[in-house]
Amino acid sequence: MEILESPLQGVFLLKPKIFRDERGYFYESYHQKKFSELGLDINFVQDNHSFSKQGTLRGLHYQLSSPQGKLVQVLQGEVFDVMVDIRKGSPTFGQWHGIYLSNENHIQVYIPPNFAHGFYVLSETAFFSYKCTEHYRPGDEYSIVWNDLDINIKWPIDQTPLLSRKDAEAPTLEQSMDNLPDFNA
Repeated sequence: MEILESPLQGVFLLKPKIFRDERGYFYESYHQKKFSELGLDINFVQDNHSFSKQGTLRGLHYQLSSPQGKLVQVLQGEVFDVMVDIRKGSPTFGQWHGIYLSNENHIQVYIPPNFAHGFYVLSETAFFSYKCTEHYRPGDEYSIVWNDLDINIKWPIDQTPLLSRKDAEAPTLEQSMDNLPDFNA
């Protein structure tokens, strides 16, 4: 497995080694010992999966009192995956990084706790998987609006995305300042 750093501190791109032959392919998507050897001593406690139609945008989500680190990947289809540094006082506060994830490139992204996360579905459908470092706690999920002008994410979108009501009505980053984590906390 190859690990690459991103422009955001703590966010890592992971490229598994793919073994291909005439039958298809095989790869390890997670191996605790290898992750530790790469300096990623992470304890995952929950796996989540989502299935979405083309044009769906999920996010930008985060948790405050029990923040989740996430190892994300696409098992079928293609998405544009985005993470935003929302840690007040961070040198990269308000900055975002986006990457195309698909079942063709098999790239995974580790997003540490205290980052907002979202994705936009480019293919007809997408099956998205993520391992989490904390259990989901209802009432501890927050959102930042996907098209916040201060963050200025360059989504590959040419029409209004399909959004949940919560995501459509989410506040901006500036409006969320009282509900953001501190960098040194």
